[in-house]
Parts: sequence; C-alpha cells; structure tokens
Amino acid sequence: MVRRLVILLAVVWIAVAAAPAASRTAQPVTGYVDTHNHLMSNEGFGGALFCGKTFHPDGIARALVDCLDHHPNGEAAWFENFTRTGSPLGTHDPVGYPTFRDWPANDSMTHQQNYYEWIERAWRGGLRIMVNDLVTNRQLCEIYPLKNRSCDEMTAIRLEAQRTYDLQNHIDAKSGGPGTGFFRIVKSPDEARQVIAAGKLAVVLGIETSEPFGCRTTLGIPHCTRAQIDRGLNEMHALGVRSMFLCHKYDNALCGVRFDSGAQGAIVNLGNLLSSGSFWRVERCTGPERDNTISPDGVLPPVLNDLLPPGVGLPVYPPAPHCNTKGLTSLGRYMLEGMISRGMMVEIDHMSVKAADQTLDLLESRGYAGVISSHSWTDPNYFRRIYQLGGMITSISHDADDFVDSWRSSKTLRDELGKTGYGYGLDAYGLHVLPAPRSGSAVTYPLPTGQDRASTGQRTWDYNVDGVAHVGLVPDWIEDMRAIAGDGFMQDMAAGAEAYLQTWQAAMTRAIH
Repeated sequence: MVRRLVILLAVVWIAVAAAPAASRTAQPVTGYVDTHNHLMSNEGFGGALFCGKTFHPDGIARALVDCLDHHPNGEAAWFENFTRTGSPLGTHDPVGYPTFRDWPANDSMTHQQNYYEWIERAWRGGLRIMVNDLVTNRQLCEIYPLKNRSCDEMTAIRLEAQRTYDLQNHIDAKSGGPGTGFFRIVKSPDEARQVIAAGKLAVVLGIETSEPFGCRTTLGIPHCTRAQIDRGLNEMHALGVRSMFLCHKYDNALCGVRFDSGAQGAIVNLGNLLSSGSFWRVERCTGPERDNTISPDGVLPPVLNDLLPPGVGLPVYPPAPHCNTKGLTSLGRYMLEGMISRGMMVEIDHMSVKAADQTLDLLESRGYAGVISSHSWTDPNYFRRIYQLGGMITSISHDADDFVDSWRSSKTLRDELGKTGYGYGLDAYGLHVLPAPRSGSAVTYPLPTGQDRASTGQRTWDYNVDGVAHVGLVPDWIEDMRAIAGDGFMQDMAAGAEAYLQTWQAAMTRAIH
C-alpha cells in the first residue's frame, strides 16, 4: 500500500513538473504590450529607404547615421520630405549621432526610432511584450530609385528575422554573455511568461507584408500555390514567427485590402496597379462596416507620375462609403487554416471589410481566439466579434488625447464583455507619425518609474517639447495619459501584456494538430 502511494505521488509530481509554466502559476504578468512595431525596416524596401540601424556591431556612431542621399541638407530626400510635409521639398540636418538636431523626431518617418538603447528605456519604463513585425514592400522598393539588394519580400523578411536574432546576441554580448540581455525572442506564451518573470522583455516575431510567400496576383491570376503556402508557413514558424498579416497594402492572392486615404492612398493605389495590374475596385458598402474612403483629391508626387502608363490617370471613384470588392480568396482561407493549425495569431488589420467578415466567420466556426487588431486598421464594428472570440484589440499610437479617447471607447465594450487589459501598436519605423507633444502637457521628471529625460549623445529629449521622438519616450507619453485618464487607465495598460498572453495561449490551445 505504501509502495503504491509513493508511486502515485511520484506520478502526480512528474505530471505537475511537466505541465506548462503558465498552468502552474496563478500570478499574471504585469506590464505594457506593444503589439505592432518595426525594428528592422532599414533591412527591407531594398535597404536604402530607411536611415539608421537598430544596432551596429561597431557601436552607435555607425548605427545612427543618415542615408547618403539625405546629404548635405536633406534637399534630395524627397520621400522623407513627402511623408513628413506632403511636399517633396524640404531640408534637414542629416547628422544623427551625436547631435541629433533634426532626427529622430515624432514626424520623421524614414529615420531610425528603435535604437536598442531606446528600446531598453521603454522596457525599464514598463514595456514587457513587443511584437516586431518584419516588414517590406516589393513595389515601394521597385519604385524607390535607390536600393542595394533584392526587392523580393521573403528574402527581406528572412534577413530581418536574422537581424533580430543578431540584435539579441549583440545585447547579450554587451550584458555579459548568452542569455543575459534584456531582449529575448520568444516562441510561446509560456516562454514569454518565463522571460517576463525573469525581468526581461519578451519579443514576438510577426510579419506584415503585401506578398507573403510570393502570393501576389497579375490580373487575377495567383502567383502562389497551396504547396508554397505550406512551405512558407513551415519555414516562418521554424524561424519563430507567431503572428502574421495575410495582406497589407495591395490586393493579393489571399485577400483584398482596406484602402489608404489622402496622398498616401494615391501612392498605394498606384502600387496596387503595378503589383496586380489594376487599381482598387470599389463598390458601395451595403452594411455598417466600410473600408477607408479613397480621397478624391489624392495626388501623386511628381516623381511618381511617370510610373503611370501613357494616357492613364488615377481613377475617379463614386461617392463614399467605399468598400473593396475583393474579400478572402480560397488561397487566403487555406492560409488561415494553416495558421490555425500552428497556433499563430491572425492579424485582421489591413483586410477589406469583406475579407475581415469572412475571416471572422471562419475563426468563429473553429472557436479560434487567436485574432488581433493591433493598430487601428479594421472597422470598429468588428470589435465585439473579436472580443467574443477571445481576441485582442490595441490602438495605434495616437497623440495622448486621441489615444485616451480610443481607450475610453473600447472600455465600454470591454466592461460589458468582462475584458481587461489594453495596449498600443507604436508602429515606429513603419511610415507612421508618432505622438506629438500635447498642448498643455506637464510631464515632470523624474517619471514615477524613476527615469529622467531621455538622453543620447549630446541630445536630451523632453516629451513636453518633443513628443515621442523615439521608442524610448513611450514611458513619458504614458505618464502624460495618466494625467488625463487617471489610475483606471494605468491599470488597464498594465494588464495589457497579460491580455495578449491569454489570447495567444487560447489560440495555441485550440490549434489543430
């Protein structure tokens, strides 16, 4: 009897020891989640569109330098100028380190904002999970006249993944050896919990690109097969990718996209023509959900006009509301099934409302929780369905007042559904303007985290003057929002990392094997 009891206790002990870490602890993680960032954009887009690196083996003086074509005064940097001011004309001081007179800045979209020491400041200020979306765009690469490598999207994605591991190794080497750095790439929610419990930053790899696995179309004919999708998912999963977009800026062989508006919309629509052989096709929306309105006054910068075929201009669309005629394709459905079987997070942003609706239908039929809207690029009418699945919604990094408004709007629904935890998608280095300084802000230093003003080289940034000039100023931005929204906001943000892990864990639990 005693012997049988000993054996039984041993079996119970082994079962408990073998159980996932998350199931053995009732203590949730505490901290912020950045669900959408781009650490390695400089390696994509042909390697010459973005300026500066997240790290350099030879140090900061080699990492934080401007693009060659931005010298001597930024006058030739037409893409930087256009994305910053709406005009190809402009100037800036190209010197980065050590003076940083003109960049990084919250509204400068082609200069590095994710240098690893700035990431470290965000981590010390409470960041616990960051999703690094590997990103590139073949058409933008081909349109931009300067490049030093292939425009093939998957080649760039592989390189960016490798550079992220290189960054981890670089930080380790600076910290004392393998495993000692604050920056840890994780491949499961249990591993993320272990990393966070050890006082480090859990980094999740994602992919945001327009032609994953070569899945573009030419006049409706797909350039990929199911076999290519299987091979691609297997390869990316082995690299550690756990989150993916099916489509990004252009209609592809997997799904139709949610349109861009304004001048950027005109550029992206040109890219859609060059990528697929046609401009976006529009129909009048029949339900409450709609895609972004294509602006009638959207114009191309002069340098891009010559890319239009002779006698062809940008199309004139009927009055809004605008909806993309293209939804989820059979290949897109096949890829979704492949992601579900691997427990991957499905990024629903950038899908047309038709594609998003069909995607949610499929996920609901599978009871699959792993869906996220990470940076405010899906119709808010889908929020209830996402939450009811067990998914997560985070807002893009607006100015402080606007971000708080987004949080308040979401809180009403989350309170109704019993959902806690909120987060942000910074979208730094992703052609997105970061939060500007708020009129009337009075962030005082040191912050409650004990951090003084961010300082690098000869430059010191003050959030009240500079806004979120780089990722290191996120703690200052969050402190400004605390002053607006109070402790309830801070509690919800501090529960963001746990909410993300619960969604990820639920996805893996429901994965089809």
